[in-house]
Amino acid sequence: MTWKPELDELARRTAMAQQMGGADKVKRQHDAGRLTVRERITKLLDDGSFHEVGALSGIASYDADGRIAQVTPANCVFGRGKIAGRTVVVVGDDFTVRGGSADASIAAKPLMAEDMASDLRLPILRIIEGSGGGGSVKTIETKGASNLPGGIGESARGFFKMTANLAEVPVVGLGLGSVAGLGAARLAASHFSVMTRSSAMFVAGPPLVARLGQALSKQELGGADIQTKSGAIDNMVETEEEAFEQARRFLSYLPQSVHGVPPVLPRSDDPERADEFLMKAVPRNRRSVYKMRPIIDAVVDHGSFFEMGAHFGRSIIAGLARLDGHPVMLLASDPYHYGGAWSADTCQKVIRFVDLAETFHLPVVYLMDCPGFMIGLEAERSATIRLGVRAMAAMSQTTVPWCTVIVRNAFGVAGAAHKPFNRLALRYAWLSAYWGSLPLEGGIEAAYRADIEAAADPKAELLKIEARLNALRSPFRSAEKFWVEEIIDPRQTRRLLVDFAHLAEPLRTPGKASFSMRP
Repeated sequence: MTWKPELDELARRTAMAQQMGGADKVKRQHDAGRLTVRERITKLLDDGSFHEVGALSGIASYDADGRIAQVTPANCVFGRGKIAGRTVVVVGDDFTVRGGSADASIAAKPLMAEDMASDLRLPILRIIEGSGGGGSVKTIETKGASNLPGGIGESARGFFKMTANLAEVPVVGLGLGSVAGLGAARLAASHFSVMTRSSAMFVAGPPLVARLGQALSKQELGGADIQTKSGAIDNMVETEEEAFEQARRFLSYLPQSVHGVPPVLPRSDDPERADEFLMKAVPRNRRSVYKMRPIIDAVVDHGSFFEMGAHFGRSIIAGLARLDGHPVMLLASDPYHYGGAWSADTCQKVIRFVDLAETFHLPVVYLMDCPGFMIGLEAERSATIRLGVRAMAAMSQTTVPWCTVIVRNAFGVAGAAHKPFNRLALRYAWLSAYWGSLPLEGGIEAAYRADIEAAADPKAELLKIEARLNALRSPFRSAEKFWVEEIIDPRQTRRLLVDFAHLAEPLRTPGKASFSMRP
């Protein structure tokens, strides 16, 4: 007597689960240019590494003799797998079963995926396509009652775990189709999120929004262009394969959980490399703009900069990079946007990425060119100063090592927000650096109005005063008073940043941050 009948039953049920919503639904998914959830998991993970949990769950039908006739699998697929040899948890919506709606799911499955990630201290990747919330409109009739969002039991704990894991493990969200309701919340509640261009994300879809008198397509309402510019989503790609590659690359800079430190890779670039381009990267004319990204590429390990959120808060460039193999969080001003001045969006972006660095023990490098906060009516309407103070507080709450390179401007309150205020940070100033409480332009006329008006030639007097003050503003004068520690040849930047990364290495301390990161 063997267990062959039961083994055959297991194989039969497993085959039914692999069929997902059926051949017609799979074809519809492919015809729309999208992969199925199982194809996505296969392409995302190392070959053959996926270990599925709960594959047999779903709604079954039986014949008169009690034998299984068919199983419609739950539309959540999850389990463990490997990315570059490191174990991760992956959980995905199956759009071929009721369009990813929760009324075709089993709530315990996505919840167990979150528990597995936190309890085993593993990164979690959420592949999201569907609503994933309290069900569809038809659910009211099929359940015989209306769902109260955030009720008791597994539903409430699911809401908690969705964001609680942000303080525990790396969380990646991939939006690969129509994403709405709780699905949108799960996508946004991540450390890194990416959407394909053909995808869309919204709190409520076009049919509901049409009731407000706004007739919009999915792309017009919540396409990737909209969501990346709003800051709800970090990156946009053309294909699902590109989304998988970005997810893998993001994780390569991070530890498995906050209870470890980011991995250091073998040396791949000369730590002494000195790029001659840096001597002419910043124009002598302070009114001229320049490109910051080539400077980034010249000072970090070759090809290591991974930018996130490029279309939001654009006066700050943010991303992950390596210095002699050591991962760092890199922030850099972009003078092409508001001259590098901080808008309300910029402040929000700084808070998010500084918190990410603190959560996962990443040293921070800031290449600074900031003329201050944005000014004007719109800046006041958007509470720039409140968000700016929050960004300054976030910096001072960090404990990770910090290094700032002042490339050009450092003015005003935002100019002061270039390092933690309560502890040591390494600072270097380029030869092009220029700073002060306020820019001279526009301030001289007010401060020296009497002298200018009394002069025989007011215009000549203004130029004379400006020249006198600019001489005093020389960064070398500041260095004499030890108001700036070091003025450097720009070509030394990479060598000094590599030195910083090595100084920071023994200071990286595993464990939970004193505050939890929020979406």
